[in-house]
Amino acid sequence: MKLAYWMYAGPAHIGTLRVASSFKNVHAIMHAPLGDDYFNVMRSMLERERDFTPVTASIVDRYVLARGSQEKVVENITRKNQEQKPDLIVLTPTCTSSILQEDLQNFISRAQGGPEDADILLADVNHYRVNEFQAADRTLEQILRFYVKSNLPKTEKPSANIIGIFTLGFHHQHDCREIFRLLKDLNIQINLIIPEGCAVTDLNKLTQAWINIVPYREIGLMAAKFLEKEFQMPYISTTPMGLVDTASWITKICQKTNCQSNYKKYIDHQTRFVSQAAWFSRSIDCQNLTGKKALVFGDATHAAGITKILVREMGINVSCAGTYCQHDGDWFREQVQGFCDQVLITDDHTRVGNMIAEIEPAAIFGTQMERHVGKRLDIPCGVISAPIHIQNFPLSYRPFLGYEGANQIADLVYNSFTLGMEDHLLEIFGGHDVKTVITKNLSTDQNLIWDPSAIDELQKIPGFVRNRIKRNTEKFARSQKTDLITLEVMYAAKEALAN
Repeated sequence: MKLAYWMYAGPAHIGTLRVASSFKNVHAIMHAPLGDDYFNVMRSMLERERDFTPVTASIVDRYVLARGSQEKVVENITRKNQEQKPDLIVLTPTCTSSILQEDLQNFISRAQGGPEDADILLADVNHYRVNEFQAADRTLEQILRFYVKSNLPKTEKPSANIIGIFTLGFHHQHDCREIFRLLKDLNIQINLIIPEGCAVTDLNKLTQAWINIVPYREIGLMAAKFLEKEFQMPYISTTPMGLVDTASWITKICQKTNCQSNYKKYIDHQTRFVSQAAWFSRSIDCQNLTGKKALVFGDATHAAGITKILVREMGINVSCAGTYCQHDGDWFREQVQGFCDQVLITDDHTRVGNMIAEIEPAAIFGTQMERHVGKRLDIPCGVISAPIHIQNFPLSYRPFLGYEGANQIADLVYNSFTLGMEDHLLEIFGGHDVKTVITKNLSTDQNLIWDPSAIDELQKIPGFVRNRIKRNTEKFARSQKTDLITLEVMYAAKEALAN
């Protein structure tokens, strides 16, 4: 079986559902065919939720196609209104409902009840033009526009809103706790955290905060710009990832809020005595990583942050930095300029895989797809961005932001490299000899067959260079349009490389 299609970001309705299900007492209704309702299972499993996911699928089946959808959609809205008593119902269209050209706004008008009933909102998202992150960003802004109407007096003490923490986010809950700790140390109160755990009835309090904080560019930026334009609320979109950017983030917040804390002393104390990352970067362990090649790929926020940490704080050479957030490509290029040898903006996983095979980095830092590629090429990979598997929803406290996040990233980076002594010990104790040689190449449209005698010869090669020789031999075989790799092909590849 071969992978036919892979998406780094899901369809638009998934982004809308992630935002809606993050709010408290908000119910989402998805008008879609059977099979598109996998979001409920995915959220319950990955977030380990004890409660049911507040999402209902209004199924489009052959009966609906024959009679029309209005009756069923209105019935679902009315039923959930009576059963759940939500504050807001979000109706999200899908590609299927768009193809059917159904007037969902008219359905909402038909379902509107009395003043005691929930508000009903149609997600205003073009499902053919935007992906999961863009839809999430737009939906959050739309909900804020619906509820935030007035500019309330500011809180007595400096306060901040944290915008963009939501369900299924990469380490979002842990990052939120770390941001909360940092702001508490600086005597800055938390006004609201949205959308995770926030009631839409409290959104009118947003304008009481002195500043808005947007940790991730993928969600929250549109909402922050709306609040800035309509209510003159400043926002900070710097991501406090790594020691340098965390210090910059603290400085900007304190300057914008006129914070009375001695933030310069706080930054110095946290950097030198609390966080271990600064000490580690000067240790012999980190110096062993100097000059090693790495490839970074993920969403724009995490890929840019990790690239700068690797180069600026750990002395690692980033051969290629990339993101699948093509809509944010210009910002990403600006952020990583001067920190990497080349930039890759694509949502095609095969281009990323081929880049990894071509560069042959010592380590990869990417999504679960890059982890799979790394396994095939025997290159270690640290996961730094969504999309991710369930093991990247840890139960223990593992933020990526702030000073504790800097520690976690340092551990991840160090443990992702196979160091010389480790490789030497594996060779001594037979670790490499018991590994099965992978005999299929990375490409999904061409397979190379290794002759048993060639495999035996490959197993005799020391482990720390075996996979490099294997890849070079396969490259040579492809260039010669040879599907069977024999001993003769191996020797010919060796001679060609020597010349």
